[in-house]
Amino acid sequence: MNFSLNEDQTAYVDTARQFALHAFAPNAAKWDKTHYFPIEAIRQAGELGFCGLYSPVEAGGLGLSRLDASLIFEQLAMGCTTTTAMLTIHNMATWMISTWGSTEVKDRWCQDLVTGQKLASYCLTEPGAGSDAASLKTTAQIEGDGYRLNGSKVFISGAGSTDVLVVMARTGGAGAKGISAFAIPADANGISYGKLEEKMGWNAQPTRMITFDDVKVEKAWRLGDEGEGFTLAMKGLDGGRVNIATCSIGTAQFALEMAQKYMQEREQFGTPLASFQGLQFKLADMATELVAARQLVRLAASKLDDNDADKTTYCAMAKRFATDVGFRVCNDALQIFGGYGYIKEFSLERHVRDVRVHQILEGSNEIMRVIIAKRILRSTTALL
Repeated sequence: MNFSLNEDQTAYVDTARQFALHAFAPNAAKWDKTHYFPIEAIRQAGELGFCGLYSPVEAGGLGLSRLDASLIFEQLAMGCTTTTAMLTIHNMATWMISTWGSTEVKDRWCQDLVTGQKLASYCLTEPGAGSDAASLKTTAQIEGDGYRLNGSKVFISGAGSTDVLVVMARTGGAGAKGISAFAIPADANGISYGKLEEKMGWNAQPTRMITFDDVKVEKAWRLGDEGEGFTLAMKGLDGGRVNIATCSIGTAQFALEMAQKYMQEREQFGTPLASFQGLQFKLADMATELVAARQLVRLAASKLDDNDADKTTYCAMAKRFATDVGFRVCNDALQIFGGYGYIKEFSLERHVRDVRVHQILEGSNEIMRVIIAKRILRSTTALL
């Protein structure tokens, strides 16, 4: 059990840190203010392989472990939380296409997706099916040699600006076993996009509703077997939960470093804030919780890499704990800054806004607790 990074991992971290410092950080505030989706910066990330981190090598990806990908995403999030979150969603969708896509689908999409020349969205959530994803209503009915797709998806990251949609739709009866997954061109006839959602955070990526009206879907566009879509979606979300937890950790680390620096520079009552024991205790708690959250995220990523029987539980634990800690650390850092933390000239208010949504996405943290509780109640075997 070695908690130190190896030589390759250290190189990944250094490369990602430098890229985030130069490509993301100087522009993040402007992107947030203008609601600009930085496709050019994402393509630059693709040149380094960051758009296909754990997609298979044979599909053009880097084939890295989930742990290695988490190390990279943490550094990128320190530059721009929102853009990194979009990168993680793109990586998840790209991995699904490159793993379960037909030869036709892989040939059409993979090379451009892993290089960032084209982008992917993940389409699971519906107006009436959020955390209860198995109850989704979007249908893909067999018609001729393909399917006819009807329904809608909501809160889709990148919608209207991406090139391919990974869509879960009902091809069979009720419940999870009646769901299949498809890779559908984003500009297919019958697809329309709703208004750009005005959000509290994540302003540097578009979020829209997608409507499917008699969209013709070729059979070759299906991912995996018919009825396997929900299983594939959940496999995607296991990694997605580690990814979004990682984004919280990276953002919180940046906020912690800002707070530490500010406490040493800012004086009140003739003495630096760093000399006040109450603030020292707060900083100590922030750092301790952040380290604990980081280790849990990396443990979950390792469980995913090892295909551990309890990997889904660990991913849920990591997502629940790290996103809660990430928000709390960012919020505490803002408090340390006092009134300055509330001013947009400093980035802390943006960090608080951006990480708050992480507690909701990829299954709310309440749902994470349900997943964890079911595992504990099912067996008395210790989680190690």
